[in-house]
Amino acid sequence: QVQLVESGGGLVQAGGSLRLSCAASGGSFSSYHMGWFRQTPGKEREFVAVISTTGNNKYYADSVKGRFTISRDNAKNAVYLQMDSLKPEDTAVYYCAARRIWRASTDSAGYNYWGQGTQVTVSS
Repeated sequence: QVQLVESGGGLVQAGGSLRLSCAASGGSFSSYHMGWFRQTPGKEREFVAVISTTGNNKYYADSVKGRFTISRDNAKNAVYLQMDSLKPEDTAVYYCAARRIWRASTDSAGYNYWGQGTQVTVSS
């Protein structure tokens, strides 16, 4: 059983930056691929980024490519999402999630564990 806790959300102006963190406990963090998703009211959860167990492979949604950076520190059992050049359309609740299988890692259905989410609000 893996517990995930996100932090770092908040209110920021368009063009600004935020760094989200996700702390993991209760399991072998380094054996999980880690993803970030986001969700707004009335919409399905949307893939943002994913990083492999070693950090060597990363994949981003087109909507955030070049603006967001995912990273992890296996020694600290943490994954991060650096968000730069934020836009109002980035406003959402952001979730981190863990899965064992890399294939289809953009699909939320394959993730075994989820955090509770952190709100990011970007004002125009």
